[in-house]
Amino acid sequence: MKKDQWGNWVINPEYNQEMLVEAMCKLEGYTYTPSETEYWNHGKGSETDFIYVTTQTLTDQQLQAISEEVGEGRTLLIIASAWRSKNIDRFINLTLKKIPNSIIKACEWGHDDYSLNVQNLPMSEPDIQEKPKAKKVKNTQEQSQVTGDLFGDQT
Repeated sequence: MKKDQWGNWVINPEYNQEMLVEAMCKLEGYTYTPSETEYWNHGKGSETDFIYVTTQTLTDQQLQAISEEVGEGRTLLIIASAWRSKNIDRFINLTLKKIPNSIIKACEWGHDDYSLNVQNLPMSEPDIQEKPKAKKVKNTQEQSQVTGDLFGDQT
């Protein structure tokens, strides 16, 4: 995406699906390794954790089919434009995120190479609190009157 002459976001004419998938893999911490046999497998985060990026609006039936293909023992992060499902919680092996929330804030749009502007938050400086200053006691006789003797003897 890039801004047009009126400042509106439009799809970059240089855009292609592969650029988006690679960018999302990088932003989400996945390795871009598209599968030749599983259309929903664009990359992996671990041996059992995968990512699928699509600009489609996914229906409940599509999510059900994907969930069944992923199967038990594996998980899939789906980055999509939108989805229509009444109960996405029933797909325990799927996690869904919307593309605008995930990528628009993190990418530098309008570059041919889709350079990423991923930044770490600055480290906060530790709070340094001053220790309260102890009251100065003028002499030891006043001190024993204020605090008393350690063993309860007052001399």
